Amino acid sequence: MARLDQVIPNIVDIFMQYADDGEGKKCQLNKVELQKMLEEQIQSPELKDQINAGDIEEAMQLLDKNHDGEVNFREFCRCICVLAKCYYQKKRGRGGKRGKGKDDKDDCDQED
Repeated sequence: MARLDQVIPNIVDIFMQYADDGEGKKCQLNKVELQKMLEEQIQSPELKDQINAGDIEEAMQLLDKNHDGEVNFREFCRCICVLAKCYYQKKRGRGGKRGKGKDDKDDCDQED
């Protein structure tokens, strides 16, 4: 199986696993679910530096763009995208430094 064929379903499955209300109707993560997901699923030091499960209030503030107290799938995907960009920058040896171009904006420190 191609790697993206594995990664994309895994992202969806992880969100659904932690956002599950037992009836399959709830599709959002509350603070407790988000903290558990971050603690269990983010193990890499490079990624743990970017989002701290220990400070769930800060994580919620960064992720909960519509301020409803929960993280929906769109907000979760934004988080995954920012983490991927940060990892990409570290792999390229840029380590979160600001670039001069629009596309080089440092999303590791601040999300749109």
